[in-house]
Amino acid sequence: MAIRDRYSLVLAVFVWTASSGTLSAQPSVARPLSAPKAAAVNQALAVELTKQRGVGLAVAIIERGKTVYLNGFGFADKEQKRPVTPETVFNWASNSKPLAAVAAMQLVEQGKLDLDADVRKYVPEFPDKGAVITSRLLLCHQSGLPHYSNGKIIPTIRKYEIENPFLDPVNALDKFNQSPLIFAPGERTEYSSYAYVLLSAVIQRAGDEPFADQIRNRIAKPLGMSTLQLDTATVQPEWATGYAMRQGDVRPVRDESHAWKAGAGGFKSNVADFAKFAEGLLNGRLMNPAIQSRMAERQKLRSGQLTEWGLGLTVGQDGAALKVSHNGKQEETTTRLVLYPATKSGVVVMSNCGFTDPGAFSTAAFRVLQSR
Repeated sequence: MAIRDRYSLVLAVFVWTASSGTLSAQPSVARPLSAPKAAAVNQALAVELTKQRGVGLAVAIIERGKTVYLNGFGFADKEQKRPVTPETVFNWASNSKPLAAVAAMQLVEQGKLDLDADVRKYVPEFPDKGAVITSRLLLCHQSGLPHYSNGKIIPTIRKYEIENPFLDPVNALDKFNQSPLIFAPGERTEYSSYAYVLLSAVIQRAGDEPFADQIRNRIAKPLGMSTLQLDTATVQPEWATGYAMRQGDVRPVRDESHAWKAGAGGFKSNVADFAKFAEGLLNGRLMNPAIQSRMAERQKLRSGQLTEWGLGLTVGQDGAALKVSHNGKQEETTTRLVLYPATKSGVVVMSNCGFTDPGAFSTAAFRVLQSR
């Protein structure tokens, strides 16, 4: 994922140091963006939305650990002329993966999950692939499991005695569990959503509680994320219609449930709750500092080569500043989470178009914020 954002505000209030695993913090107070600055951000984002031919967009900005800007642009439903607001609900798409990563690291903190144990210790139903796959390898995309189209996908076909069986991530493994590995675990990095479906099953077993309940009880409730939920395609008043680019035309797409993807791409919320998740990470509210710092440690291949992946997040530098981020993309949505832990600053982006570039929106906002 390209490292595109530039944000150089010097607000030395927080240090999330991956190399040492230490944190330091000082009290700080964030104020809402000034009216001129907010207006400039509005203009920059509106211009970028028009440039990309996007339909709807919601953006939140965090400074000093607090959300200082929330706004919506364009339409949640273009045909009905229903505007995007901060209450509009979007798919998180693959930004569900950092949610799963946090849930996994919470279990590590509790001593319930060993990142370097064979995942079959927790989910013996998953077939033996002839090589050990660990939760660490799932988190940093070194498992060798395929994504959607980069390898042969072989499901298990069977009947289930319950309604909506794939809401259970252990059952959702049947969608791909016979697939061969595309490389030996630890050999290289290749992005895999199926890896995070398996991770969701591991989290469920290690935590001895349904995966979605763990997300709700240990992340959503403590952070006050009242709209975070599995994407079951339930009709709701604030739901954003999704749009795709088809033969040069922007067209609405059929709403489908992504709940089976669980921690790979199964959640939805409004942008205010997405920002609360970002705040929770920046303020260290979800786990102890030593455990959280491990998420920002760049993982190595078996060869010793460093990768751009930490545990559930991409890790980079913006000058001397640590930057962690993640993108999400489905047919009907694109999202972005980008955080600068040293300043407790960041931005989250949600669009109802699968063809937009969320990094361009965050870059547009950051350019305004760093301008005088």
